[in-house]
Amino acid sequence: MYYLIIALQVYCLYHLYTNRNAYYWWFVILFLGPIGCAIYLITQVYNKPDAEKITSNIAQVINPTKKVKDLKKRLEFSDTYQNRLNLADAYLDIKDYNNAIPQYLEALEDNSQNNLYATRQLIEAYFNIEDFDKVVFYAEKINNHPEYKKSRTQFLYGLALEQLGKMEDAETNLRQIDVRYSFYDERLVLAKFLINIKKIEDAKEILNDISTESSHMTKTNQRIYRATILEVGKLLKALD
Repeated sequence: MYYLIIALQVYCLYHLYTNRNAYYWWFVILFLGPIGCAIYLITQVYNKPDAEKITSNIAQVINPTKKVKDLKKRLEFSDTYQNRLNLADAYLDIKDYNNAIPQYLEALEDNSQNNLYATRQLIEAYFNIEDFDKVVFYAEKINNHPEYKKSRTQFLYGLALEQLGKMEDAETNLRQIDVRYSFYDERLVLAKFLINIKKIEDAKEILNDISTESSHMTKTNQRIYRATILEVGKLLKALD
């Protein structure tokens, strides 16, 4: 019962965060326990079409592999491109990259599909197992696509190039992520890269931008990026 209550609170807080509902709901959910959760679900979430979704999400918090098992059964019943992609994504979500990769690869064999999404997800998986050659190989298959430019995928491509010692190409691609009011974590990594290659002033400019932007963030984003903002401040002090 204790774990069910915790899972219920986690779901409510997640829903609260993603839907940006009123701040006082944090206190209702956290301090009133199951009663607070019930009030929140009834007033902010619940309707008949959502009931099954809520139950499923709570079950996934308790048992994160349940979604994988359910999607495996669905794929066995109906071997479709979308079902395979859903299973691959579920593996990726639980960081089971070695099982995600074969599913993405098999999905990519279907040439009738727009495989941009599957390729980007595959790159994410390969990067997390540090197979940088494969990251480069698949990134170069989609680097002419408009959605590739200034994306996390291009950023991972740049990091892979760095690991392979191609520093000039790495810098060119990593710098594409320097977009104001976005990609805060990635821009911090970019600044660290620039410090490593002795481009201190360029790094300080990016760090100062992030610091300035942080003062204009919503309270939600300030919480999300708190660790990043703190590290930016520490780096700026160290570089002074």
